[in-house]
Amino acid sequence: MTKALIGKKIGMTQIFDEATNKVIPLTVVEVGPCVVVQKKTVENDGYSAVQLGFGDLREKLANKPIKGHFAKADVAVKRTLKEFRLDNAEELEVGTILKADSFEVGDIVDVSGTSKGKGYQGTVKKNNNSRIKETHGSGPVHRHAGSMGACSSPSRIFKGKKLPGHMGAEKVTVQNLEVVKVDAENNLIAVKGAIPGPKNGIITICDCVKKKA
Repeated sequence: MTKALIGKKIGMTQIFDEATNKVIPLTVVEVGPCVVVQKKTVENDGYSAVQLGFGDLREKLANKPIKGHFAKADVAVKRTLKEFRLDNAEELEVGTILKADSFEVGDIVDVSGTSKGKGYQGTVKKNNNSRIKETHGSGPVHRHAGSMGACSSPSRIFKGKKLPGHMGAEKVTVQNLEVVKVDAENNLIAVKGAIPGPKNGIITICDCVKKKA
């Protein structure tokens, strides 16, 4: 991985491709400017990485350890911090600013974010289970989970049984998205397809790790 940025999901739009006569769905992401806050080295930390900061934060909202961390790097306090193990981490110095022009049109990227929280959901919505038939005395259990397993043997529910529970609000990564447009002046990147999370949600965008042939 050689390129990575922290950003904010703006929303979705579309453009018309005259070459193929198709409408291309796009997600617009505001990436950067991200500043290098900390540099990890093999000698001191056992691995090579950089810590990036994104989004300004009023200083009075930060506690003393956070203020000290940014003061050591001599950069303004940032709202979001994330660490990336970049191949060229040794070339980046603390205070270096990374912008949208790190990526180019045609790059294939992976986008990670926190999915929308759906709360407590039943097994039909959460696990795509089928409904029970609604006729012939099936009772008020049309959307229930159904059988839990065998009776006397083994007298337990097997691991992996799909049951109701909390849905969403978890890290999701969408792989192999194409960068369609880059607006370096406004720090905007448009990627083809949808990405996880709500509008204004924090995301990370980096080089793809499983590029399709």
